[in-house]
Amino acid sequence: MDGRPMTFAKMLEETYTDGIAVLHRGKLIYERYFGALKPHKPHIGMSVTKSFTGVLAGILVTEGKIDPQAPVTDYVPELKASAFGDARVHEVMDMTTGLEYTEVYTDRNSHVWGLRRANGMAPIPPNYDGPTTIFDFLVAQKKQGEHGKAFAYKTVNTDVLAWICRRASGLTLSDLLSERIWTQIGAEEDAHYHVDRIGTESGGGGLSTTLRDLARFGETMRNHGRFNGRQIVPSSVVEDISRGGDPEKFKPAGYTTLPGASYRNQWWVTHNPHGAYMARGVHGQGIYVDPKAEMVIARYASHPVAGNAANDPVTLPAYMALAKALIAGG
Repeated sequence: MDGRPMTFAKMLEETYTDGIAVLHRGKLIYERYFGALKPHKPHIGMSVTKSFTGVLAGILVTEGKIDPQAPVTDYVPELKASAFGDARVHEVMDMTTGLEYTEVYTDRNSHVWGLRRANGMAPIPPNYDGPTTIFDFLVAQKKQGEHGKAFAYKTVNTDVLAWICRRASGLTLSDLLSERIWTQIGAEEDAHYHVDRIGTESGGGGLSTTLRDLARFGETMRNHGRFNGRQIVPSSVVEDISRGGDPEKFKPAGYTTLPGASYRNQWWVTHNPHGAYMARGVHGQGIYVDPKAEMVIARYASHPVAGNAANDPVTLPAYMALAKALIAGG
């Protein structure tokens, strides 16, 4: 955002892109791979995983298996004594819970590192006596502030939502994703979940897919849940997400690269003139859906900086420029 002119190709280089796929009206118009990534190889999606969890929860809501207004403890009574003991499901879906938990990737004392140790993404240090499974970590969460007041990005919400999805469906998260989405969109390759020491999937950051399959999921969202001529995700789920949440609740979180944005059911909604919305993960993972330009961008990356504030000033203007070019080209 320093005013330098930049090509799309230069943007990919400057943001450590591993692979990018662009769909326009459902056609693959651009696909490039860098470094070790290849079309058939999976790449971890980090927090793009959350958006899959949100869509699965949305499907279960439309089936009447989850009530967003219900207390979390209706589904997971084990959380009664935790911060989530008086939270409602929709507050977990939209991350408006009041939690002591912090998510600062550069601070090894931040709670996100405790979550990483619990979910198996970080090693257990010597003499560690904290939680070593996702469930144990979640039941130990403490409350801070009020639920429902403001958005605060905290991965533990998504892991609670994944737990609710398991209980409501009677399936593991991987079986639920396989049954409701993966087999339905005609994915080319298997997807994989990172699991903790007892086999619980990381619903907040553990999904790995190929780039093309990530793009297929994005295209399903752009088409209001339809893909391959079939309604896979109820259109009401996609429309609820794309409408977005409350920008006033989002504002206190201080995302300077996302002015006027909101967060809805594990998706980031820009409220820009094109109505674009996104799945986002640390180090530059993303799905960018631009309904007006009929464009979907799927991207995997290895940016050395975790937070997307390092990517946004370069990637978001490039995506908008490409969208405008596609609209102008008809």
